[in-house]
Amino acid sequence: MFWLKFVLIALVVFSLISFVKFILRKTLKIEKVQKEFFSNNYINELHRKVDKWVGRLTGLILPILIMVLINNEAFHYLLIVGMILSSMLDYGVKAFFEYRYSEVPKQAILTVTEWILVMTAVVVVLQFGVLGSF
Repeated sequence: MFWLKFVLIALVVFSLISFVKFILRKTLKIEKVQKEFFSNNYINELHRKVDKWVGRLTGLILPILIMVLINNEAFHYLLIVGMILSSMLDYGVKAFFEYRYSEVPKQAILTVTEWILVMTAVVVVLQFGVLGSF
């Protein structure tokens, strides 16, 4: 039952993100950028380097937070805060490079909107315990 709920929630969130991006593209006249599926679409070499460091930092900090959580259940909020901050850093770097160096700077609006919608979905799922207790 857990996986069915998870897939359903993921589909709803994906559909909502796609719908909101479609509306924003039409409203703000943002042209669609062709991206490869499951590919890191770097704007330039600096973006690739910065993104690599963000990934390493996330890969270092999140396991440490998981270890803290395992040793002390009272710090469960630290893992959630760490995940939110690491995703904000990742999406923030992407949005910055899209805005600053891309041929379509308005694409950054879609990136920030996507981050907000994903984080809202995560908070709603965690707050209402939709997937059960962790």
